[in-house]
Amino acid sequence: MLSSDILTEFRGRGDEVRIYPFNFAEFMSAYDGDVYDGWQEYLEYGGMPLAVLSKSHEAKSRYLKNLFEETYIKDVLERKHFTNVDNLNDVLNILASSVGSLTNVQNIQNTFKTVKKEGVSAITISNYIKAFTESFIIEGTNRYDVKGRKYISTPLKYYFVDTGLRNARLNFHQFEETHLMENAIYNELKIRGYDVDVGVVEVNEKNENGNGVRKQLEIDFIANKAEQRLYIQSALSIDDPEKAKIEKRPFTKLNDSFRKIILVKGKQKAHIDEQGFITMGVIDFMLPQE
Repeated sequence: MLSSDILTEFRGRGDEVRIYPFNFAEFMSAYDGDVYDGWQEYLEYGGMPLAVLSKSHEAKSRYLKNLFEETYIKDVLERKHFTNVDNLNDVLNILASSVGSLTNVQNIQNTFKTVKKEGVSAITISNYIKAFTESFIIEGTNRYDVKGRKYISTPLKYYFVDTGLRNARLNFHQFEETHLMENAIYNELKIRGYDVDVGVVEVNEKNENGNGVRKQLEIDFIANKAEQRLYIQSALSIDDPEKAKIEKRPFTKLNDSFRKIILVKGKQKAHIDEQGFITMGVIDFMLPQE
C-alpha cells in the first residue's frame, strides 16, 4: 500500500511502521570483505536484501532493474493511472541524476523544453514527484533557515531511499561518490529516527565594491530527534585548507552548542578542532558500534 492508501484505509485506527532497506551496518554483517570495499559496494548496489545477497554485478543489476520496473513503476502507473509513461520516466531520471542538488518543478520544466523540446505542466510534474514519494522511491527534503527559524518552500533536495535503485535507474552510468555518499548519510539519519532538513544560514557581507550583499550558506543536513540536533556536512575530503574553510564556514555562523560534524570519505576517528567542530570518517559514523 502507498502511504496515502494507509492513511485513507485506516483513518487513525493503525500505525505506520516504516521499513527501510539495510543500512551500512546491516549490510556489513552479511558482506564477505573489508569495510572499504564494502562501502563502495554499498554505495553502488544499496541495501535491498536480494541485492546484498547476490554475488555478481549482473545478478545485482538484473534484480534492481526488475524491482524498479516490475514493482515500483507498475505500482505507480496502476494506482495513479498516468498515461504518458515516457514523461514519467524522464522526470524520474532527472531526479536520479540530480540527487543532492537543489531541484524544483520549474527546473524540470525547463529541462523538458531544452532537451525534449516539449512542454509538461507544473501540475503534472508535481503529481509525478508526489507519486514517487508515496511509493517510497524518493524523499524530498525541505530547506530550513537556521537564523530566521523558518522553512524555505523551494527549491528542495531529493534523495533515493536506496542508492542501488538510483544507480540501476541510470544503468550504473553515473557513479558520483560525492552525491551517493550524501544520499547514504541522509538514509542513515532517517533510519536512526531523525527528522532531516537541509540547512541554510543567511549572512550579510560586503562585495569588492563595498556594497552589502546577502548570501546563503548551506549545511547539508540538520538532523533533529527530540532534544538532539546534529549539523552535518558531507565532504569526500577536507585536506585542502580552502576546502576545509568552505565546509566549516556555515558552522561558524551558528550560535548554539549542538554538535557540528564534517563527514569525510573512509575511516577516520573523530577529531575535534579548536572551534569545537568534529571531523570523522563516514564509515566510522555509519558503524558507531566499532
